[in-house]
Amino acid sequence: MKQGSIGVTTENIFPVIKKFLYSDHEIFLRELVANAVDATQKIKALADSGEFKGELGNLTIHIEADSDAKTLKIIDNGLGMTEEEVDKYINQIAFSSAGEFLEKYKDQLSSIIGHFGLGFYSAFMVSKKVEIDTLSWKEGAEAVSWTCDGNPEYEMGKGSRTTRGTTITLYLDDEEAEFAQRGKVEQLLRKYCKFMPVAIAFGKKQEWKDGKYVDTEEDNIINDVEPLWTKNPKDIKDEDYLKFYNYLYPGSEEPLFYIHLNVDYPFHLTGILYFPKIKDRIDVHTDKIQLYCNQMFVTDSVKNIVPEFLTLLHGVIDSPDIPLNVSRSYLQSDANVKKISGYITKKVADRLEDIFKNDREQFEKKWDNLKLFIEYGMLTDEKFCERAMKFFLLKNCDDKFFPIEDYTKAIETLQKDKDGRLVYLYATDRTEQYRHIEAAKNKGYDVLLMDCPLDPHFVGLLENKLENSNFARVDSDIIDNLIRKEDREKPKLSDNETDELSIIFNKVMPEGSHYLVNADNLGENGEPVAITQSEFMRRYRDMASIGGGMNFYGELPETYNITVNLENPLVKKMLEEKQERCGNELADLDSRIAESEKAEKARKEAEKANAQSSTDEDKEADKAAENVTELRGRRKDILEKFAEEDTLLHQIAGLALLSNGMLKGKALADFIRNSYEVVGKAFTK
Repeated sequence: MKQGSIGVTTENIFPVIKKFLYSDHEIFLRELVANAVDATQKIKALADSGEFKGELGNLTIHIEADSDAKTLKIIDNGLGMTEEEVDKYINQIAFSSAGEFLEKYKDQLSSIIGHFGLGFYSAFMVSKKVEIDTLSWKEGAEAVSWTCDGNPEYEMGKGSRTTRGTTITLYLDDEEAEFAQRGKVEQLLRKYCKFMPVAIAFGKKQEWKDGKYVDTEEDNIINDVEPLWTKNPKDIKDEDYLKFYNYLYPGSEEPLFYIHLNVDYPFHLTGILYFPKIKDRIDVHTDKIQLYCNQMFVTDSVKNIVPEFLTLLHGVIDSPDIPLNVSRSYLQSDANVKKISGYITKKVADRLEDIFKNDREQFEKKWDNLKLFIEYGMLTDEKFCERAMKFFLLKNCDDKFFPIEDYTKAIETLQKDKDGRLVYLYATDRTEQYRHIEAAKNKGYDVLLMDCPLDPHFVGLLENKLENSNFARVDSDIIDNLIRKEDREKPKLSDNETDELSIIFNKVMPEGSHYLVNADNLGENGEPVAITQSEFMRRYRDMASIGGGMNFYGELPETYNITVNLENPLVKKMLEEKQERCGNELADLDSRIAESEKAEKARKEAEKANAQSSTDEDKEADKAAENVTELRGRRKDILEKFAEEDTLLHQIAGLALLSNGMLKGKALADFIRNSYEVVGKAFTK
């Protein structure tokens, strides 16, 4: 019996392994099975080369769990090891010190194991003792036994194995006993090993007999050694791709399209990517791409390997050329990773453009589910954006689709403003913005439907890409202002008249928002009052609501523009009522305010001339200022009282609010009651 110490330069290697890898300790099973697969693949390679002339026999890897004994075995019929090889590959761990190791690779996760030859030693994350029983394929080799109980001391001697290969037995720690439970082991095998290239058996298949499940003689093979992505695309049918998708994501809706990746140069990459149905952000799921290395599952977090927008795709990527065992920052700068990322982006763009050109009907049919994905890509990846400008579709409110270039040509005659700028009108909700859409159509304009969550950001991107153009939501102003064909003369109002309009309309608007009131001449058939939100403020508030570093706008109160049409008969009638009820009082107050302001102005001019004023003069000035404030307050009270009591004002303001979905609760109930009264009076006359 040989005894010795494992070749490390620190005494605490096992605590380091346990501490460092503990957060992901289930990875041990993947590493041990991967070693068994490597050993099996190597014996097959030796046989193919003629170096091994014996019988390969059954190469299935067997996993055995004993929950009572708290043991787990990994058994392969691979090439095995001699005593010298055990000493070389098991007893020697090549790194300087545990402290250095932890500091240098503190950002690493489970992938660190294989990179530093620690795959086998991951067994000690869950075990108090590990045994190896191995017999090499080499002629004349003897079985070797190796035992270690979780410290640098080991024992190595003659083994009991009589057939080629290796058996690793884990004696699990009490707190890790779950890894000897059938359900837990099968879960891990199906997660990490379900596509490994060598058959892996865990127990026997079961059948229902005499009221219970019993084992059969047939091995329970848990993996598919030839998954779909490893096959030639020419030999695969559409139904095979859909079946594989359902296997990967049980219960999911059928995907829109798929892409089979297969490249050998300048890197190796295979895989299948699927476009899931994506309608809105509620349906968005990332981390659905599974990354494999030679059919061994590595991770489903591929953000450093594919562009961010491609993480919305589902499927599988398999590449031995991705440096999985280094830091994330290195991943992002690695040349192979960049090439792979660029290749996948190009293949996605190629596939979308191919469908756009050759199956336009299907492309349009599935556009609503593709749009968010494509917009996300265009917003975050400039190269993809350049490609996507060729196949991106604009959909109008009549559900007609246009490539961007075609749509621009379709509207450029009618929708240019007086300055030659092309205006793209759009709506976000056909129902809520119906009136505004119809108003635009009545002018001969076309209105796009932009109802994707990313559209507030995306219209800004299009404005940058399309020269001399801007996008305007159809309800962001009256239609004649959105596409201004000529300068219109606005009504000339005095400061007092402008102030009066602002006071009475602010009084009848819902609280909590900010209202800017202005007057315009929109014709006697134009609406009496129009409520709109400026394109700039509304768009930035929408952008803030879905992120993008614009939270400042999201915290501002809603701001609305109130446009009062002075040529409308109802507005004229309302203003006549105001004059009848308040005109004399307002005129008197305006006169007194003017006198006080005139006196105040004279006092300031005298101050400048004398450069000094007496105490009595200062008191008089303060009294005059207080008088102006008091008079203005009384003036506002008179106007607000009128606003509260005037039925016509409430009706025309209520109609404007109702048409914008802003009339709710008590205000809506009052409006309906007043409407019945108005209708009743009309019929009783």
